[in-house]
Amino acid sequence: MEAIAPAAETFTAFKRSFFYGTRSNLNFKFIKHLTDAQADEFLQGLLQEIAGAYDAGNPDRIFSHVLKWQTAGYQDEKNFDYSEGPFVALPKPVKDATLALLTSSGHYVAGDDPQPFGEAAMTQQEAEERIFDFLKEAPVLSEIPRQTPLESLEVRHGGYDVCSSRADANATFPIKILAALEQEGKIGRLAANAYSFVGACSQRRLLKRAGPEWADKLVSAGVEAACLVPV
Repeated sequence: MEAIAPAAETFTAFKRSFFYGTRSNLNFKFIKHLTDAQADEFLQGLLQEIAGAYDAGNPDRIFSHVLKWQTAGYQDEKNFDYSEGPFVALPKPVKDATLALLTSSGHYVAGDDPQPFGEAAMTQQEAEERIFDFLKEAPVLSEIPRQTPLESLEVRHGGYDVCSSRADANATFPIKILAALEQEGKIGRLAANAYSFVGACSQRRLLKRAGPEWADKLVSAGVEAACLVPV
């Protein structure tokens, strides 16, 4: 029996495969939002910039090219465009305030896994594969004592590539940077605990329930301001 050759992949399908598809690469998922012509221009330009950067010994031109097209891919995104926010002016200078770190990076202390969907030891790949399930779920807040060694932190998030966060937690969970600012007197005091959750979650539940509950929790802990790090 003659084998049936697989159907040729269209460029549109190739482009979409970076967005939680067969080639899921969360650093380049913005390609899906480009038109075919834009994606073609981006990829051809990327190859040219790689060659040029190799010749010049300077990779900055690659970063600029990717940033340009990443901006183009997301410029019409309206899901997270809020005309108003519940923010209020800080009643005292930051240098006199107690500040807490709150990130949507998905960090947690090793041994204190939030176990999404009740599953223990979910891998990063599994989280990416279930990204659309995460988007329906209420967020879970992980409490992280500020003295926790960075090597004792774990990170898992279905919405972005966590490689940089695993290489250096401060990339998305800048607790050491805030501790340094505390030492320099730039902030009054860093709170005893930092907090993190997976930002790929039900935004309605985050805004209507979890967010207000977390705000009350931080206020009860003596926190006067929060450093928000969205990922």
